[in-house]
Amino acid sequence: MIDGAAAGTAILDWYDRHARTLPWRVSPEDRRDGVTADPYRVWLSEIMLQQTTVATVKAYFERFTDRWPDVTALASAPLDEVLKEWAGLGYYARARNLHKCANMVADEHGGRFPDTEAALRALPGIGAYTAAAIASIAFDRSAVVVDGNIERVMARLFAIEDPLPGAKKTLYAAAASLTPAKRPGDHAQALMDLGATICTPRNPACSLCPLMHPCDGRRSGLADTLPRKAPKKAKPTRRGIAYVAVRKDGALLLQRRPETGLLGGMMEVPGSEWIEGETVPDAAPPLSGDWRGVGEARHTFTHFHLILDVRRADVPLETVADQGRWYPRETAMAEALPTLMKKVLGVALDGADQGAMSSKTSLRRKKPGVIGSS
Repeated sequence: MIDGAAAGTAILDWYDRHARTLPWRVSPEDRRDGVTADPYRVWLSEIMLQQTTVATVKAYFERFTDRWPDVTALASAPLDEVLKEWAGLGYYARARNLHKCANMVADEHGGRFPDTEAALRALPGIGAYTAAAIASIAFDRSAVVVDGNIERVMARLFAIEDPLPGAKKTLYAAAASLTPAKRPGDHAQALMDLGATICTPRNPACSLCPLMHPCDGRRSGLADTLPRKAPKKAKPTRRGIAYVAVRKDGALLLQRRPETGLLGGMMEVPGSEWIEGETVPDAAPPLSGDWRGVGEARHTFTHFHLILDVRRADVPLETVADQGRWYPRETAMAEALPTLMKKVLGVALDGADQGAMSSKTSLRRKKPGVIGSS
């Protein structure tokens, strides 16, 4: 039986000495001096950290907060500008919901985030975990916060052998049994830090862990095998065509994707549907031209791999397109282009053009490339 009070004290004592320094976090020392967490910064960091690593998020977070230091400033920003700053983080529905949420907080809550889980969950893009994290860290609510790191710590501490995702309710109950009434935000961040730095997925440093002695997983020799996961289904592969039209003056033909769905609201080159199978689907090009195949762009999304047959046509200055519009080269590269489209343009454009692109993406010309993650 785990002594929740003793475990809670141990983890907070450890956190007071070893807390990570993060740009959105108030340190334990500052908390003791009465500094409170900014709900805007907590919310922004939690949205960015979904499906993304801390190392990647830091630079994005600092750029966002330099440009939009509070929720009202973010709400006033055009969505296109938010999407441009988000480009490269992936999972673009997060950026659209981020902007919607900022507007709702600014318009309906007077620029102040609500301080309860229920009210937070009513905001766009905020689910159960994020609501609990904001309520706990920003408002000292005794909310149960369970992310991937905390799931791992709970699975090992309580030797929970049921595989994920089926074990989520059990892991949540374990975390709830430890959640304190005092310093709940620091407790949650302590468990996150413990999972990120000590109770790591591979080779956990059990000898350095403040929960080493009560840990059932360590005592039973199971720690490094937990949490267990149900086998993943193989991802299917979809195929499609991407048409890169290059006008005589270097302008590129781009269009906007529908607001809903994958990469919603982002800019793209015209192309076909993405169809599962071994053959490339038929699709008419966006304009007449001498279209030639220049290679493949490969990308991996959460649920499928994608291979795009990239085709390029160089067209006269007076060419009129039936869909999309022409963007000067510099403007096109500054648009909210997802990583996939940067890969497509990298395949289609020549070496000099590639040198002008700011994103270093995985690509190949003339022959298949290596599938890269989103």
